[in-house]
Amino acid sequence: MGLTLSEQIISHAAGREVHAGDLVVVPVDCAMGVDSITPSIIDVMRNELGVERVFDPDKIAIIIDHVAPAVNIATANAQAKVRRFAMEQGIRHFYDVGRGVCHQVMIEEGLAGPGQIVIGSDSHSTSYGAVGAFGCGMGATDIALAWATGHTWLKVPETICIRARGNFSAGVTAKDLTLWVEQALGADGATYRAVEYHGVDMLSLASRQTLACMTTELGAKAGIIPPSGEVAERFRVPEWLRVDPNAQYERIVEVDLNSLVPLVAVSPRVDDVRPAAELGDIRVDQVFIGTCTNGRLEDLRMAARILRGRRVAPGVRMLVVPASSQVLMDAMADGTLAVLLEAGATIGTPGCGPCIGRHMGVLGDGEVAISTANRNFRGRMGSPNAEIYLGSPATAAASAVTGRITDPREFL
Repeated sequence: MGLTLSEQIISHAAGREVHAGDLVVVPVDCAMGVDSITPSIIDVMRNELGVERVFDPDKIAIIIDHVAPAVNIATANAQAKVRRFAMEQGIRHFYDVGRGVCHQVMIEEGLAGPGQIVIGSDSHSTSYGAVGAFGCGMGATDIALAWATGHTWLKVPETICIRARGNFSAGVTAKDLTLWVEQALGADGATYRAVEYHGVDMLSLASRQTLACMTTELGAKAGIIPPSGEVAERFRVPEWLRVDPNAQYERIVEVDLNSLVPLVAVSPRVDDVRPAAELGDIRVDQVFIGTCTNGRLEDLRMAARILRGRRVAPGVRMLVVPASSQVLMDAMADGTLAVLLEAGATIGTPGCGPCIGRHMGVLGDGEVAISTANRNFRGRMGSPNAEIYLGSPATAAASAVTGRITDPREFL
C-alpha cells in the first residue's frame, strides 16, 4: 500500500509504517512559540507539568512577531517574560522585534526542512509544508508538552490531493490558486486532513509558502508540497520522501491553472470567492501587503511592478510590512522599496503587522480594506463593522492605484 507524504513523514518519525487514522507519539524536530502564546506555554510547562527546563534548547524557537514592537504595557511585560525565559533556557533560536513573521523566519533560518515534523504555537504553522515538512499549529498545552519532552502526539490525517495542470496567466498567482481551492473545498473542507499540492513544480519557494500557509483556512492539519525545483536545490531532501503513485487519497481535486483569474475573498468569509473583475465598485480605505501569506520579496516586487510610475489613490492608505528583515533588506537593495515609497506606501516593521488587528493599521467603523493576509473574519483587523477583502499582492496593488477593488490585469 502506498503512502501519502504525511504518512511517509510520520512513519519515519515513528519508526514504523503508519496510515491514516493511526495514533502515534513522535519526536519533533523543532517546536516554535510566538510572543502572544509563549507566556502561556511557559506557565503550563512549569506550573502544570512541573518541568523547569526545556528538553533541548536547540530544538526550540521563539519569535516575537505578532505585536512587535509592543503596543502597550501588558504586551511589553509579556514579551519581557519571554526574553528572560529564552535567556535562562539557553535558547539560541530566539528572534526579537524586527526579525519578521515566525513562519518566514523559521524557513529562512533553516529550522524547518523536508521530511521533518515541526510544530508551532501559531495556526499557520502549516507553512512548513512549503519545504516538504509536516508542519502544524498547536495550542499552548501541546507546545509546552513538546518543550518539556521533545515529543508530540498525532492522529495520522487522511489526505486531499490538489492536482494542478498548466500554468498561471499574467496577473494570476499562487494566492489566486489558494482562493480557488478555498471556494472549491469550503472553509472546513479539509478539517484535520493533510492537503498535498501536485503539479506545481514550477513554483518558487515563496509561492509554495503561500499555498501551504492557506491550507489552515481549509481546516487542514498540514499542507505539503513535494520538494522540487528551488526547494530541492536549497534543502536536503531525504530519499524516502517522494510522491508515491500508489498513495491513497481521500479525494483528488483537479485544477487547470490556465483557467484561473485574479480572485478575491469577500468579507467576512475566506471561502466566499469571486473574480476581482466582477465585484463591482467597491472602494477601499486601506491596502495591506504583508504577512506570512504574501509578504515576501516576490510579493513586494509584484506590487512594485504595478505601482511603478503611479501613485496610491487619494484617500487610500497603503501599508507594506515585509515578512522578514531579510525581505526588507532585499527589497531595499533591488529598488523595490523605493518604488513603493515613491508611490505613497508606508513601510512597517517586519512582522505580522495589522493582520490580527492589534496595531499598525487597525480598521475603524465602516472602513474597507483589501489585504494579502489569510483571514477576513469580522473584527479580524479592528472594528467588527469594517470589511476585509483578501487578494493577491497584484490585486492589492492595483486596488491601491484605483481606490477600488481592481483586477490587476488592467495594469499588466
